[in-house]
Order: sequence, then C-alpha cells, then structure tokens
Amino acid sequence: MGVGSTNPFDISAHDGFHEECGVFGVFGSDEASILTALGLHALQHRGQEAAGIVTFDGQLFHAHRALGHVGDNFGADSPQMKQLRGHVAIGHNRYSTSGNVNPMMEIQPFSSRLAFGGFALAHNGNLTNASRLRSSLIETGSLFQSSSDTEVIVHLVARSHQDSVTDRLVDALKQIEGAYSLVCVADDMLIGVRDPFGVRPLILGQRDDTWILASESCALDIVGATAVRELAPGEMVIIDRNGVQSLSPFTAMPSRFCIFEYIYFSRPDSVVEGRGVYHARKAIGGELAHEAHIDADLVIPVPDSGVPAALGYAEASGIPFDLGIIRNHYVGRT
Repeated sequence: MGVGSTNPFDISAHDGFHEECGVFGVFGSDEASILTALGLHALQHRGQEAAGIVTFDGQLFHAHRALGHVGDNFGADSPQMKQLRGHVAIGHNRYSTSGNVNPMMEIQPFSSRLAFGGFALAHNGNLTNASRLRSSLIETGSLFQSSSDTEVIVHLVARSHQDSVTDRLVDALKQIEGAYSLVCVADDMLIGVRDPFGVRPLILGQRDDTWILASESCALDIVGATAVRELAPGEMVIIDRNGVQSLSPFTAMPSRFCIFEYIYFSRPDSVVEGRGVYHARKAIGGELAHEAHIDADLVIPVPDSGVPAALGYAEASGIPFDLGIIRNHYVGRT
C-alpha cells in the first residue's frame, strides 16, 4: 500500500488517535453553506472542539473556521455565513484538542491553491503511516502548517504527476494506510471517498437537485434530504453538473468497519451500515444479558450512548431499568 508497516492497523506505527470527526458536503444549492452548517450541527456529537466550512462559487473558494460549537460560529444571519458564497460546500467538525500549539491551524477543511487549481479537503479517520509520509515530504521540500494527518493528503495530491484532480487524489490515497472518509471540492465538483476497509461511514443523499455527502444519515434528515445509499468500501463518487459518477479505484479489502460507530460515535437516530444505531445498541445490551446475566436490583445506564444498551439489558434480563447517573450536557464531552 504505502511506505512503512504492511499492516495498516498496526498500533505501534500510529501517529496518535486524534481525529474522530464529522464531515459534510453539498453540491448544487445556492444555500450550500447554510445546509452545511445545519449538517454539521447534526454531526456536532462527532466533534465539539472546532468547525469549518469551505465553499466554491465557480471561481473562488471562501472559508471560515472557528473554535467551539457550530451554532456559536455559523449562524444563518452571521457576517461569516454571508461571505460563504457558492453552490458547493464542505464542512468538518473537529474532535481533537491535541496537536499544533496554534489550534486554528488544525481546523479543517484544509484548502490550498495548487498547480491545477483550488482544492479543499475534509477528513474523518486516522492515517497510520502519516508520520513517515510527512517526514519524507519534508525532506523533499514540503512545508507543513499543521500537525494533522489530513495535510499529508493535501501534499500528496499536490505532488502527484497525474493529470486530473481525481487521478491525483487516487494516486495520493494509494500511498496512505489507515482509515478515511473524505469530502473534497475541486474543479467545480464534490468528491467523496471511503477507504478500502470501510472503517468510517459515508452516506450519499439527495434533496431535489442537490446532492449531499455526510458522515451519518442524521445529517441528511436535518436538511430534508433522502438517503440514497452508503458509499461502499473503496468507492469514490464524483458529483458535478452531470450528476453522480461512481468509481472503484482501489483493491477490494475485507471489511474493517469500526464497531464503535454503533457503540459510541454515531447518533442513535442514524442508520449506519444498513442498521439503526439505537436498535443496534439495544440489541448489544440484550445479548450481554444472555451472555453475562447477573443478579441485580437495577440496570442503570451511563448516559448518553449507554442508555439504549441498558434498556436492552433490562428487557432481556427482567431487571428494572432506572436512572442513577445524570449527565450535564453543558460541560463538554464526558
């Protein structure tokens, strides 16, 4: 695959688990930035430290990135939103608090003016060989502005000798190892890519003539879009004025979908890998009751993601369910 370990999930080679985030993309709407802000709001649970939106109006890129929650920085009537003009947009919610001493430099989407034109990218996942690739790129003259894995992809795209932006992106992704779901903007098109192992989710939706890519189906619901389908592992979709084109440029791999999407990351009202997250969590709790039944007076959940599992355990075991731990939703991630 790329430089370094032959096992893309070798923990010893990992550069740090620091990017469990949410991505969202829109093509074909004059309200692309507003839809993206709404989508990011629905994906706020995937990243609460910072958010960013990049738009394209056919000629220029426009960007706004800020620390904090989406609602605090991307209000529909805010001056920042009025500057985010265009019919194409991508957005990103950041999970991590680690990284560069200047946290603003870590906020995605990353955008750059490359030799072939403008390019913007938002990434959910982790690259296990990012450190080695970064070192190699720096040795040959690349200058990095952040400590994010994602910037490695941007540099690889810039260095590629392929002709089209999609071929450059494929060339770059064939050099990396690990997990990624990407949304990109270039050449007046929206691109979505899911890694060959399918570790992180990415779903395609549609609202009239507008196409949408999102980490979870709950982000489609909030903008009134209908889920079309989830991208297959290793699939790339290219969305432009001619519609949606699907490519399979990567070697098929056995699925490595992250079970923590069901356990913790995803919102309970999302459908992931064809299964409702709420029902999956409840079924996990029921199975635990069958496999590890204990005598107890109450089943008490650890909120919020533990509630459906506790309900499932209570129903399967016959032990009463009740609340014993209250979460304060205003103190950040617990």
